[in-house]
Amino acid sequence: MDPSPLLYAGAGLATLAAALLPRLLDRAPISMPMLFLGAGALTFAVVEPLPDPDPHLHSTVLLHLTEICVIISLMGAGLALNRVVGLRRWATTWRLLAVTMPLSMVAVGFLGWGALGLGVGASVLLAAALAPTDPVLASEVQAAEPAENPDSDEEEDEARFALTSEAGLNDGLAFPFTYAAIAISVAGVAPSLWLPHWLAVDVLWRLVCAVAIGLLVGWLLGKLFFSAPSEKFRLAEHAEGFVALAATFLAYGLTELAEGYGFIAVFVCACSIRAAERHHGYHQVLHRYVEQAERMLTVLIVFLLGGAAATGLLAGTGWREIAVAAAVLLLVRPLAGWAGLVAGKTGPRERAVIAFFGVRGVGSLFYVTYAVQEGDFSEQGAVWRIVGLVVIGSILLHGLTASPTMWLLDRKRRRKAVKRHGDAGKAARTHV
Repeated sequence: MDPSPLLYAGAGLATLAAALLPRLLDRAPISMPMLFLGAGALTFAVVEPLPDPDPHLHSTVLLHLTEICVIISLMGAGLALNRVVGLRRWATTWRLLAVTMPLSMVAVGFLGWGALGLGVGASVLLAAALAPTDPVLASEVQAAEPAENPDSDEEEDEARFALTSEAGLNDGLAFPFTYAAIAISVAGVAPSLWLPHWLAVDVLWRLVCAVAIGLLVGWLLGKLFFSAPSEKFRLAEHAEGFVALAATFLAYGLTELAEGYGFIAVFVCACSIRAAERHHGYHQVLHRYVEQAERMLTVLIVFLLGGAAATGLLAGTGWREIAVAAAVLLLVRPLAGWAGLVAGKTGPRERAVIAFFGVRGVGSLFYVTYAVQEGDFSEQGAVWRIVGLVVIGSILLHGLTASPTMWLLDRKRRRKAVKRHGDAGKAARTHV
């Protein structure tokens, strides 16, 4: 039987579900990725004519599919943030990047090397792939959309801001370590064979290039959107949401041509556009369009991941792999997150939420796919199993806990705000 009609019908149902489910599951302890993960596993296990979703066989398709999904989600993350970039305002983010991310990578690398017996190159790849938190699958715990009044401190709580900004930057910051894993797999462990080039090109040049091009493209597009001399070019006046894709692809493409990190450039570009005119409603139009495109790609990728898990991706998984995956989700990220935030300005509740919700997802799939294509890893099957287990585990664990946790955190914040305003009113009346 020709599977094409079935695929079209399934695509229609999936699109409809992607529109309805976020509203139906608003406070339920279940997420849209969970449902599509299960739907993918069930579909590929039952329907025979479907093609094999093995990532080894379709690595090029998976690479570009995850790549597009990540950069679109990074644009959405940057547009959603309401705070002006700064050392103090983004202090929680800098702590997560400077402390939590390195600690997580070291711990995951040692788990791969010591517990699983992976080589140095494969262990570094595992650490790099599982380093970034995901801006794609973490929508329940991230900033929802650009605020109408971005100067109001009550529009954006610390937990959502930290998780959104962290995911926006660490997706790109994992790339230097992915290049290190590739270099080790090809040239060997001896630092003299790869370290100088890695420091000069993969760290210094690619990072500086990404930030510079992201800022430049964002600044130019901000001028075009909001202050072009002619109204015909002032796109903010015409509410064209698909222009967000133009910004995304332009920043990414130019940076990749210059051999910089396109992921970082896209996020920086989004933040620069946001800063160009912080109070304009066009940001909401752009973000809404990006969110819809991201949701569609997420549905497809998670559906295929469920199918891959049901058809052989996790074949040969033993108790060691399961234990390592559980340790990454339940020990490594929570402990590293708490360590990074312990001296910060977050309260204990927000600190626990930020530390726990280190969602792993599409970015991890991209990095493994990219490294396997570029490097020479004899243990790529083991790396795929661990990353697959962690991503699936993250979808289930964080999907079950995200909505109830954020609802409780929001309720605490509202109660605290009401009490604070009430105390301020009493103090004012007493003074009068």
